[in-house]
Amino acid sequence: MGDTDSKARLRRRVYGLAAVLVLQSVCAVFFVGDAIRDLHFSGLSGHDVLEAAVAVALVSGIVFGAIEMRRTIEQAGRAEEAVTIASGALGTMIGEHFKHWQLTGAEANVAMLAIKGFEIAEIAEIRRTAASTVRAQLTRIYAKAGVTSRSQLVSLFIDDLLGGPLPGMEATEETSSAER
Repeated sequence: MGDTDSKARLRRRVYGLAAVLVLQSVCAVFFVGDAIRDLHFSGLSGHDVLEAAVAVALVSGIVFGAIEMRRTIEQAGRAEEAVTIASGALGTMIGEHFKHWQLTGAEANVAMLAIKGFEIAEIAEIRRTAASTVRAQLTRIYAKAGVTSRSQLVSLFIDDLLGGPLPGMEATEETSSAER
């Protein structure tokens, strides 16, 4: 749903930019035509020079606006593609962890819902099971993953996405591990 909303917003922005470029083009045609007509009938005057400068500035704005609009559309496409790739990579990474931890299908489903932020009661309702069953499954998931809480479980995936712990935090984590 969020993906559809962002595509709709991008589409509206593109249509808005296109409408402004069309309006600027109509204005440019008017100014260029008016400047040519004035030069033909009355010769060169200060007013005509000003109109010609405005026409040149307007046409330049249209050209640069069109170039920027094209770049923006291309950049948005690349960003959307990167998000799609990252989303798929995250899903693959999560799946690999689940396999490594030897989660059952039900545990993997519960783990994914927990990672997505659903509360135990919500997970139980979605899975049509008792909250106590979900709690027991989460306990097994945490044990298999080597963590003690949902936040630690999510942190495992964030660490992987970031390429490991943040710079300067290695010593803190080693100290924490040594203290346990």
